[in-house]
Amino acid sequence: MAIENVQQLLTEQLGKNTVEVFTGAVTSKNYYAVHFPVTSVITSITAANATGESALETTMPAGTTLFLNITALTISSGVAIGYVE
Repeated sequence: MAIENVQQLLTEQLGKNTVEVFTGAVTSKNYYAVHFPVTSVITSITAANATGESALETTMPAGTTLFLNITALTISSGVAIGYVE
């Protein structure tokens, strides 16, 4: 089946490779997306090739997905799902 649009490509990619579910902190990672299935509080975040990511140190509503090359992330409450390329 040919990929016809970006949404279809994203749907195919999410969850087809390594997925890590975590609470607390992760470092030395290479996530292309992080999903928060429940309300979660980010206390620190590092994203490669990004500036101003400290603005994301806040409460993420349930269902939020960040599409960034995230290399380190700490949450003080909630759950995060990191997608590895």
